[in-house]
Amino acid sequence: MNKIILIIPAYNEEETILKTIEKIKSFNQKSKIIYDYLVINDGSTDATEDILTRNGVPHITLIHNLGIGGAVQTGYKYALENYYDIAVQFDGDGQHDVKSIEFLLKPIINNTADMTIGSRFILKEKDNFKSSLMRRCGIKLISLVIKLKTKKTILDTTSGFRAVNRNIIESFSEDYPTEYPEPISTVYALKKGYRIEEIPAKMHSREGGTSSITSWKSIYYMINVILSILIIERSKER
Repeated sequence: MNKIILIIPAYNEEETILKTIEKIKSFNQKSKIIYDYLVINDGSTDATEDILTRNGVPHITLIHNLGIGGAVQTGYKYALENYYDIAVQFDGDGQHDVKSIEFLLKPIINNTADMTIGSRFILKEKDNFKSSLMRRCGIKLISLVIKLKTKKTILDTTSGFRAVNRNIIESFSEDYPTEYPEPISTVYALKKGYRIEEIPAKMHSREGGTSSITSWKSIYYMINVILSILIIERSKER
């Protein structure tokens, strides 16, 4: 049986983190598959640390805020050192559906993919959260650039809902982008020859807090992601 861990990066998620953990625990109690989980408290300045400690939630606390890339890489390092076969990146803000994890795992368990990405854009479900129009336009443009760079179509380029096998756990624990980690790490994996499959996944709007990405930041993000993808060198290949 595969040993599976959910890596949950969290920055100032005092309103949502405990709800997220309770959903995972409830699922574990009802499911035949048990998911271990680890919260990476990325230098939160609110009550996130106190909530995690008081409720006995397994977590690692980073003294300084490293950003999503540094937090997730910390989780990959933990997964590698503790001999996990599969790691799943799972948001702490309530956006990801724990019931969808099994669908991300299946191709990896069946060895038809090394990495899976939970996608909001494969099935056209009306109640599936897809973010703002501007961000969706940016995602489409980033998707086009990734295809030009790798010959592979990835629709949900910024999805942080993803699962990887042991080989990618090892790779990402050594080299993971600190900026724009989701699209850039996808390009890294594709250029190294790893098999990536997008899987339809249910997503929700945030259950609390506010997103740090404003309309202006969306434009800035899109431009910098595209430039970063275009300058990725073949040194990332095997």
